[in-house]
Amino acid sequence: MAARILHRLRHALGAEGAREERTHDGVEAEDCPESSELEDDTEGLSTRLSGTLSFSGHEEDEEEEEEEEDGGGEELPAGDAAQDGGRCRDGYPGRPPPPRPLSASPHAEWGPAARPGSLLTRQLQELWRRSRSSLVPQRLLFEVTSASVVSERSSKYVLYTIYLIRSGQLDRAPAAISRRYSDFERLNRRLRGRFGCDMAGIAFPRKRLRRNFTAETIAKRSRAFEQFLSHLHSIAEIRRSPEFLEFFFLQDLRAAQRLTCTGMYREALATWANAYRLQDRLGVCGSGRFLLTLAGLVVCHQELDQLGEAHGCCEQALQLLEAQDSHPLLGPFLQAHVHLAWKVGKDKRQSEARLQGLQEAGVPLQQQPSLKECLIKEPLE
Repeated sequence: MAARILHRLRHALGAEGAREERTHDGVEAEDCPESSELEDDTEGLSTRLSGTLSFSGHEEDEEEEEEEEDGGGEELPAGDAAQDGGRCRDGYPGRPPPPRPLSASPHAEWGPAARPGSLLTRQLQELWRRSRSSLVPQRLLFEVTSASVVSERSSKYVLYTIYLIRSGQLDRAPAAISRRYSDFERLNRRLRGRFGCDMAGIAFPRKRLRRNFTAETIAKRSRAFEQFLSHLHSIAEIRRSPEFLEFFFLQDLRAAQRLTCTGMYREALATWANAYRLQDRLGVCGSGRFLLTLAGLVVCHQELDQLGEAHGCCEQALQLLEAQDSHPLLGPFLQAHVHLAWKVGKDKRQSEARLQGLQEAGVPLQQQPSLKECLIKEPLE
């Protein structure tokens, strides 16, 4: 028994001596690690370095930097970086996630409870970015802005003023028309004679023999005319028909032509400009009527010594006539453009080259009328 106690005492004293020899300057040497600690942590290593290499150009890098500046990146709360394999939001391995900004509230929520708001903000930002690059279809609105009772020698009628407005836009110079009930009735009759099936479901206010000038009747007809025009414009075949289009701008074209022929250029310019806006709203900027409108604008601007505006209208017309070498207005527009470009100091070589090409093709340029003569001779039926 005593021998066994003595053996244990010697063994304990020997172990303490060996430990003192391994200790140097008061620093204790590390114990030998277990075998499990010596194994390679290959699973953790592959997880931390997992990811896909991305070879992106400078444009993509700039887009990612802009997203970071806009705050579009999703911030990972504590603990999510390890669950996500240590990958950062930019796709580069090894970069830690950005720290979450401190909240001003002492009771701010952290961790998973704060994620729904962050996700909602990110979704709204993503939708906003997509909406900036997407094209939103525009709708044409018809609004009766005023109605006035007009008394003439032998008749009395209500004149309705209708604005053509593109939805989602602010028109500083809106396109407007003034029409009476008989004008709407004539349009309705012509369209029903040509588009009977399409017009079957379109309502039109009936004519009344009494109480036509009361405020209630005028208000009801104003709303009915708005719905009538909107319904017509929603049908593709009708809104492209000459009957529908001429209802809006044919009267202005006739009035502008008459004013131009009589030398009232300032009044004619306002009428030509309104006809231009009407055709622009209706989407018929490539028709022959639109080229005639541009010719009227060129003539009036030139007569009023507004050469820069006249030159701009000439250039727009020549762009529309780029592939129409046989159009009767091409020669007059080219000659007017060369003259105006020389006046305002703009380049006229391209127009001169086209004139030379027409002359070589046998077009008698010396016998062609001017733009003003074309306006006077053009029949507007």
